[in-house]
Amino acid sequence: MSFIDEVKIYAKAGDGGAGCVSFRREKFVPFGGPNGGDGGRGGDLILEVSSQVSTLYDLRLHPHQKAERGKHGMGQDRHGAGGDDLVIPVPLGTIVKDAETGEILADMAEPEQRVVLLKGGRGGQGNARFATSTNKAPKFAQPGEPGEERVIRLELKLMADVGLLGFPSVGKSSLITRVSSARPKIADYPFTTLVPHLGVVEYKNYRTFVMADIPGIIEGAHEGAGLGHRFLRHVERTRILLHLLDPCRTHDSNPLDDYETLNRELALFNPELAEKPQIIVINKMDLPDVQALLPEIVPYFDRLGLKVFPVSAATGEGIPALLDEIAATIWTE
Repeated sequence: MSFIDEVKIYAKAGDGGAGCVSFRREKFVPFGGPNGGDGGRGGDLILEVSSQVSTLYDLRLHPHQKAERGKHGMGQDRHGAGGDDLVIPVPLGTIVKDAETGEILADMAEPEQRVVLLKGGRGGQGNARFATSTNKAPKFAQPGEPGEERVIRLELKLMADVGLLGFPSVGKSSLITRVSSARPKIADYPFTTLVPHLGVVEYKNYRTFVMADIPGIIEGAHEGAGLGHRFLRHVERTRILLHLLDPCRTHDSNPLDDYETLNRELALFNPELAEKPQIIVINKMDLPDVQALLPEIVPYFDRLGLKVFPVSAATGEGIPALLDEIAATIWTE
């Protein structure tokens, strides 16, 4: 299944059924009156957060979503049945917007949350409703009201406590693999991670937190460079950011420049992102070249008041101390 985190669909609630024009016709009843029943109400269109779906893939395949219309009224005072509601399952973290105006219609940020997005139309009244002392045989009934409809855009923003931030190939996938059961693709070339991955980290005393591996953040990401423009929004909901640095990422790379570049991208995309709490992680400490550069890096972050955690995602070195710091930050905010 493809990871689809944005989709536009045409959504429509059910139309109401029409009222019926009917008159009583029975043997030995010469003056039968009107007995047309009412039409049924159209079904609502409802969004529901479901743990069974993690992307918007199914809605990409079925961009037209319509609730059932109400049944028409019938003779003998029989009312039409109401249309069934259409319940659309969406992943936790889905934001629903009007496709034309950009207005946010719903933010599906709670487990099992349900939102009636579009209301079904009311059923029309049958002619039996309009009989009066002066008009005992009305020959008209109401049509059903149309259900609400609109084109909507759904955007998925992953719900995670911790977001992994860093240039390609700094070891984000290796770290989330080390601390959780998530298994993203890992290889020795950039952009091996093409979609976000969530991992549940089991901490002490059976406590857990969710970590997200966000791919494709490079310079110019806020303008669409790399994969970042598509996935930067997934760090908007995270509570803290782990900023991974690899001092030996390339021959001419500077980890301090990398740090400043990515923070600049965050601020350009959404100024609030740059204000999120950050923990600096120096990865690949199993490499002698990285160990040699560590004394040059730590003083810079000390001046900024940021804690630095040297780790090795490959060997597990420094991981327990890092998890302790993450837990302390999350649960004391």
